[in-house]
Amino acid sequence: MAIAISKKKSKRPQEQERKELSYPSRTPAILLLLFLLFLWSSSTTFITGSIVHVCVTSRKLGNLYCLSAGSQRADFEMPLPLMNITSEISNPQTQQLAGKNPLNVRDNTGKEAIDIAREASVSTTERRSVGFPVIRSWVDKVKVKVTRNAPISDVNSTSNGAPIITSGSDKALEEEIASARKDVEGQMEVLRSYIPKKNHSGCVGRGIYVYELPPKFNKDLINQCNEMLPWIDFCKFFANKAFGEPVATLGSGWYNTHQYSLEPIFHSRALKHPCRVHNADEAKLFYVPFYGGLDILRWHFKNNVSDHVKDKLSFELIEWLRLQKSWTRKSGLDHVFVLGKITWDFRRKEQTSWGTRLLEHEEMQNPMKLLIERQPWHLNEVAIPHPTFFHPRSDSETAAWQNKIMQAHRKSLISFAGAARPQATDSIRSILIQQCNSTQKCTFLDCKKSVCSNPAAIVELFSGSEFCLQPPGDSPTRKSVFDSLVSGCIPVLFDPFTAYYQYAWHLPADSRKYSVFIDQEEVRRRKAAVAERLMRISLKEREEMRRFIVYDLLPGLIYSDPDAKLERFEDAFTITMNNLLEKVNSLP
Repeated sequence: MAIAISKKKSKRPQEQERKELSYPSRTPAILLLLFLLFLWSSSTTFITGSIVHVCVTSRKLGNLYCLSAGSQRADFEMPLPLMNITSEISNPQTQQLAGKNPLNVRDNTGKEAIDIAREASVSTTERRSVGFPVIRSWVDKVKVKVTRNAPISDVNSTSNGAPIITSGSDKALEEEIASARKDVEGQMEVLRSYIPKKNHSGCVGRGIYVYELPPKFNKDLINQCNEMLPWIDFCKFFANKAFGEPVATLGSGWYNTHQYSLEPIFHSRALKHPCRVHNADEAKLFYVPFYGGLDILRWHFKNNVSDHVKDKLSFELIEWLRLQKSWTRKSGLDHVFVLGKITWDFRRKEQTSWGTRLLEHEEMQNPMKLLIERQPWHLNEVAIPHPTFFHPRSDSETAAWQNKIMQAHRKSLISFAGAARPQATDSIRSILIQQCNSTQKCTFLDCKKSVCSNPAAIVELFSGSEFCLQPPGDSPTRKSVFDSLVSGCIPVLFDPFTAYYQYAWHLPADSRKYSVFIDQEEVRRRKAAVAERLMRISLKEREEMRRFIVYDLLPGLIYSDPDAKLERFEDAFTITMNNLLEKVNSLP
């Protein structure tokens, strides 16, 4: 534990100093010292700047729990060897009305943050004044209690001396986690409450305004495509309305679509939405077509690029929006951004070089943000499906594909397309690869050999498999989850953040209808033989799940061609826009 304390004192009268050193006034200090020693004995405490952090972790989740107090910038992050999921317990009503998050500490009456959140909203400035570290997990109810009570059996440190707690879990922690799950699931229910109960016909009161941004915020970024990824020609992925090059072997509507193409794909669809209006005064929803993900990509693989340069376009966008009358009308609450990368890429921390700080800006707290991976404790962030390879031009193309994959011969019980993560010591991928290679019932497609860049190989593998393994990679979510669903392959998930706490508008609350869950900790501890577990699922159960995936889910997971005339199906874009309109229509 490293504590830096300044010895510099301000000058005060000697008489005042003698009074402060008298015995009665020392009592509070002694009590405070004893209290801090108690906390230290049951957890790990460290001080950075002027903020105190009391932290403990659970191998169950692989994340750090921290209770913090003091004054510290909101971008504090404790170095860890693995990516950590941040959590901010959110008040649904507060989020809905103002896009704010409650204070993550107790008040002087002993109320927990979850209770305080129900009574009042707290601004971002107020949050920062009491310390708002990024490294935290689940909800404050877990954080406040567990950091004081959970045992720690092993504490290590990183190369720079920051503490890493490698174990510590008990029954109380498990109970708190169960309670935390209910809180998170409750927030997912709030998001699902925006799903319309009936189909809306016509566009009365449903006007969508698409900002005509200066080209530097979108079109000019695409024009820099040849500078983004040094190892491939990224420009080919923006051909054909950003669907990429056609894949002839798969037929009409199939393209080599890159996972980061969501921004221009969504933009193209919004421009042709039947409810689009050209007068801002007639609009209910305002779409800001900023290609923030492409803005990140153009700098990351270049050396010696300053943070100022990386953030420059984000700052300029906010300055541009401030001048718009429609932006100030409801402080951005009726605005939406579509960002084609994961939320963490827009929350850059000081000790990392990746990404921008777009989502850390005060002005970005109110608008809705649609991403391929959301911050699970932000109700104004919604995850929407990754773009798949399939972009049909008609209902009939979708129906033809549904029939084809329902009749497909699935010769493999299990398949896994991916690569090991040897540098990530907590990753279960190597274990899954070992298990897959040890049985004839599993087919492994090694993505280190670049074969995974071939859409036909992926679709052939998944459409020929009963189950598709989907462990976390660089982040919890995977494009591969949607590729498997579109191929009728039942995804096997190992982390609830991969899908269950992400896609409230496109995947049902009952995850058993479309997936199988195996706790990654059981795999890590060699307590789960994946093939044996999956073999226990009967053919009838598999067939029921597959029919639900193909006929109920599949149409809503794909982004159709902008010129498509859909009457029978609602695709991912249509579902998203309908839910957004439902949400903004509920605003006061």
